Amino acid sequence: MAPHPTTYWTELDSPLGTLLLTADPAGALTSLSVPGQKGGRVVQDDWRRDPGPFREAAEQLGAYFAGERKEFRLPLRAEGTPFRTRVWEALDTVPYGATTTYGEIAARIGASRPAVRAVGGAIGANPLLILRPATG
Repeated sequence: MAPHPTTYWTELDSPLGTLLLTADPAGALTSLSVPGQKGGRVVQDDWRRDPGPFREAAEQLGAYFAGERKEFRLPLRAEGTPFRTRVWEALDTVPYGATTTYGEIAARIGASRPAVRAVGGAIGANPLLILRPATG
């Protein structure tokens, strides 16, 4: 069995509380969890605490919370089903301050009208809060 790739993690202070960020060995962010988040990640024993891979994320998040940044330019690599990945990629196209609906996201990814509920589930499972917009 191949060894599981290392997950790096760090915590950042924010106006929302302490944020937990994780990244893969290539430095792509895999999650950002806020305190009390339903389904948020929890540090595992085999993860490696290292603020190094998160310097740019910390800088951009600081600027965002200071009102100086509206978009993030960071490598993101969330793990999910192909459907969830399509939904999350569609969220990435929603401009700052814009609102959309689950139905509009479903249409954008070519999903059927009955898939709107599944789109909502995928958005609720978004592992990259703040960095990836939510719907309004």
